[in-house]
Amino acid sequence: MGVNVSERLQAKLDTLPTKPGVYLMKGTQGHVIYVGKTVNLRSRVRSYFQRAGQHHAKTRRLTAEVTDFDWIITENELEALVLENVLIKQHRPRFNVRLRDDKTYPYIKIHWQDSFPRVTVTRRMVQDGAWYFGPYASPGTVRQTLDGLRRVFPYLTCRREITGKDERPCLYYHIQRCMGPCIGAVSQAEYREMMGRMARFLRGESEDVLADLEARMQAAATDWRFERAALYRDQIKAARRIVERQKVVSATMTDRDVIALARQDGDACAQVFFIRRGKLIGRELFILEGAGEEDEAQVMPSFLKQFYDQAAYVPPEVLLPLPVDEAPLIAEWLSAKRGSKVTLRVPRRGQGRDLVHMAMENATEMLAALRKQWQADKSKQVQALAELQKALGLAAPPARIEAYDVSTLQGHHTVGSMVVFAQGTPRKSDYRRFRVRGRGAQGEPDDYAAMREVLRRRFRRAVEPPDEDPGRKARASDAVWTLLPDLVLLDGGRGQLNVGLEVLEEYDLRDTVPTIALAKEHEELFLPDRDEPLRLPRRSQGLFLVQRIRDEAHRFAISSHRRARRKAALASELEQIHGIGPRRRQSLLKAFGSLEGVRQASVEELAAVPGMTRPAARAVKEQL
Repeated sequence: MGVNVSERLQAKLDTLPTKPGVYLMKGTQGHVIYVGKTVNLRSRVRSYFQRAGQHHAKTRRLTAEVTDFDWIITENELEALVLENVLIKQHRPRFNVRLRDDKTYPYIKIHWQDSFPRVTVTRRMVQDGAWYFGPYASPGTVRQTLDGLRRVFPYLTCRREITGKDERPCLYYHIQRCMGPCIGAVSQAEYREMMGRMARFLRGESEDVLADLEARMQAAATDWRFERAALYRDQIKAARRIVERQKVVSATMTDRDVIALARQDGDACAQVFFIRRGKLIGRELFILEGAGEEDEAQVMPSFLKQFYDQAAYVPPEVLLPLPVDEAPLIAEWLSAKRGSKVTLRVPRRGQGRDLVHMAMENATEMLAALRKQWQADKSKQVQALAELQKALGLAAPPARIEAYDVSTLQGHHTVGSMVVFAQGTPRKSDYRRFRVRGRGAQGEPDDYAAMREVLRRRFRRAVEPPDEDPGRKARASDAVWTLLPDLVLLDGGRGQLNVGLEVLEEYDLRDTVPTIALAKEHEELFLPDRDEPLRLPRRSQGLFLVQRIRDEAHRFAISSHRRARRKAALASELEQIHGIGPRRRQSLLKAFGSLEGVRQASVEELAAVPGMTRPAARAVKEQL
């Protein structure tokens, strides 16, 4: 039994090529709901619309929502695998298995391309000559790692230009958290040697690094350089404390990752053990979305492809709990990334099986703990919404709450924020920012005028149809504007509330959309048609929720405002260079991501940017 398809869709199915490639299934709003790859586009895509009764329930739901599809031909299946990864990260289709927040995993970055390498935390790997370690599941893991490492390897954190001729060092030198290259306490070669040891330590070569430090301590003591020997002694102690936490799990010195999955009632997570030279140097837990109904043999390949697409290091061996689809293809892809052979193995006995079993137990326990936490949070959210319903006299608990805030600095770069909480949790896909164009009286900054402009622009889209543009495709984001909130929360007091009520009155929504304002000074709620502010009980879940929503709107407004200021500052600095106009400035920032990226680029790289010339590239390099 097949699926009923439109004539237009059937015509596209009939013209599909028989080559390898990637296909993108689209829903009613034209947004991508699934991305897949195949060795034969015609056979694979047509199969979705044939023999529907034999499909998995999830596949039947997917097919029922498909209104269109696109495809991209690739040279081979390996190229299709790489492209599939890119498109899943770009579109985050809800029918694909996805790493939660996969764009935000942090890395430790050693800026090896600099004369005196610094250490930073970044969320993006680029080919800039730096060394990357990760990804880590949370910023807290990174901070904990760096706190321990800095006691062993006192690296630079300041941004001063290192000449070795500064008159005095900063406090970190005096507490032995920096080697003091700024005052010439160490040479460039000595500093880089230390950073090289840190990189080796992060790669798991801890025993080699410890042996090297002990040899340096003995040599310093032999030469009667007792202060330097004492410094090495303290570093060795700090390093040993880190190493003691690394469990020996293998008699072999092989580098390997051990990966296991845990699933329960639609929730899923993957546990990764990082084993380097026989020691478990770290482990990370990654939450998966869209894995509830998938077979484990299909979930694991999706995780492997997305995780190792971001991983800074690929070991020669990966241990798995069960055979997976596409194992030969994934192994080929990983081997290409590593530059040597990578094996995917399902151990049946011995130490390897024990490691996989340990990873599976950890994944199961961690998922159970997370589910308890999520359940507790959910019950608190239900309680908070019920308390707000009662306190505000609403007809039902406010399922969708929209909060608004404005951020400005002396009237410049004013930005408004709209954050959305659905069922008491943030829905970041519905967040919106507004660049405020208007000004108050006599050109002075006017928070009321800014709030009025933001609210008008938001609710006008809710009640007025957009201008018809035959050439414009519908976007998934368009639907956000048509949704009316169950509650509007404004950051401020009576004045902001009055502005909100005036705007809603303009669009005949005052009786439809309940609106309140929260003043931070006494955490008071201002309600329409009520003279005295309302104070919720200090320990109530309802108060905690509105405070959290208000604070999130403020955070989003501040971050948007800082971004606008930073962008203006970057533009200003580039505009001061002769021959760099708005188009070239945009091209440079698009190509390198930031002013720092432009500064680090070579003349050849700058000249290769569209619209740039070699003289212009030299001018940029000289002045930055």
